[in-house]
Amino acid sequence: MDWEWNYVVWSTIIIVPTVIIVFSKRSSCSYKLPPGPPGLPIFGNMFDLGTLPYETIAGFKHKYGPVVWFKIGSVKTMSILSAKIAVEFFKNLDFAFAERKIIETMLVHDYHLGSLAIAPYGTYWRVLRRLCTVEMFVHKRINETVHIRRKCVDDMLHWIEKEVNSMDIKGNGIEVTRFVFLSTFNMLGNLMLSRDLVHPGSKKAFEFFNAMMRIMEWSVNPNISDIFPSLRKFDLQGLKKKMHREMGKALEIASTYVKERMKEREDGGEKKKDFLDVLLEFEGSGKDEPAKLSEHQINIFILEMFLAGSETTSSSIEWTLTELLRHPEAMARVKAEISEIVGQNMKLEESDIDNLPYMQAVVKEALRLHPPLPFLVPRRAMHDTKFMGYDIPEDTQVFVNVWAIGRDPEYWDDPLDFKPERFLNSKTDFKGQCFEILPFGAGRRMCVGFPLGEDGNDSEEIQSFDCSTKKNIWLNWNAVT
Repeated sequence: MDWEWNYVVWSTIIIVPTVIIVFSKRSSCSYKLPPGPPGLPIFGNMFDLGTLPYETIAGFKHKYGPVVWFKIGSVKTMSILSAKIAVEFFKNLDFAFAERKIIETMLVHDYHLGSLAIAPYGTYWRVLRRLCTVEMFVHKRINETVHIRRKCVDDMLHWIEKEVNSMDIKGNGIEVTRFVFLSTFNMLGNLMLSRDLVHPGSKKAFEFFNAMMRIMEWSVNPNISDIFPSLRKFDLQGLKKKMHREMGKALEIASTYVKERMKEREDGGEKKKDFLDVLLEFEGSGKDEPAKLSEHQINIFILEMFLAGSETTSSSIEWTLTELLRHPEAMARVKAEISEIVGQNMKLEESDIDNLPYMQAVVKEALRLHPPLPFLVPRRAMHDTKFMGYDIPEDTQVFVNVWAIGRDPEYWDDPLDFKPERFLNSKTDFKGQCFEILPFGAGRRMCVGFPLGEDGNDSEEIQSFDCSTKKNIWLNWNAVT
């Protein structure tokens, strides 16, 4: 009996993987897939990617070319590694890849259905996009909120000064990025809700902040349920359970802010003219559009603003400061420019930015080398698609490796060097048409918050919210230097 049982076990161990391999080869033989590294059965290339996947995948270009195919567990993946291929992708096949690849933790509380960044491509997504491009991120409204950003930067400087004064005699360093993050969080809080969300007197605000921090942590953790979808019901790492708890807390707190505003409006209170009022005043007019946005949808949009805007801005400022500390000659030049244009004892205002070309070049160069999202937010093939002569199966996830594109020697001289001068007197910009530098993305899913970094830019091409703003980077960065 024991022998028979062992025979069954060993037969299963040998036969099942063999059958999987044979059928997977048969199913893929009809496809002309892009070239890529060979992978292990079942696991694919998941052990090949290392701790910095965007860097590892960038290295595949030398052997396999600018379009690379590989598998992460059972997930079919294509990566784009050059500006030339990005042009074809965004200009000619943007619609075919308009969907997002949604990770398991973003399914809790139906977050993915109310989100703009990862919402299914359709009517609801178009409604939110229109609200953002027509009502929120427009020149007039951005100009009306200049004082908010100024106040948040002043608060940050006060926090830093207070920290300096409380330092011990040993002169330990200050974690500038933490203060930048908190300042950015308050900027978004004021744009969205007309209130600071991080200050000592508000317990609820800090609970919201802490819940958002944990949401960010769980959302970036590698999840076996995303690599092997057949195991998702087991939630082996408990990430979905943790996300469900923290997302629930954050949504509950956001709901209290929304309910407070709704009551204020019912009582005839003065309109705030912030993003929350825009969402509350929405009335659908087109076919299949919702008559109003539900409270749950508004709560999710509020969370998305913070998820998309806070970490990206603070990390970009940190990288900019790091590069300047590594290149003192660039630091000296940008300080001299600010002193000449703004003055020694004057505050830099947003209106000064256009007159500071070298500072703008510094930020562009930092974003070229260190884009906030090296793969952007992954796209997904909506159906079987022909791309660059290859057959791309439905549901393939796509990494547009903007980290690799920004360092491509085909487009950049000395691509690994920090040289802000390359952007002086250059027409290269971030508007989604210069495909050699795409920190804000391009096409339908380009960063919808981009106008905050480009005065007067109400472009119809700006259609989704995946990242933060250059203006916040410029203003905050100058303050902390």
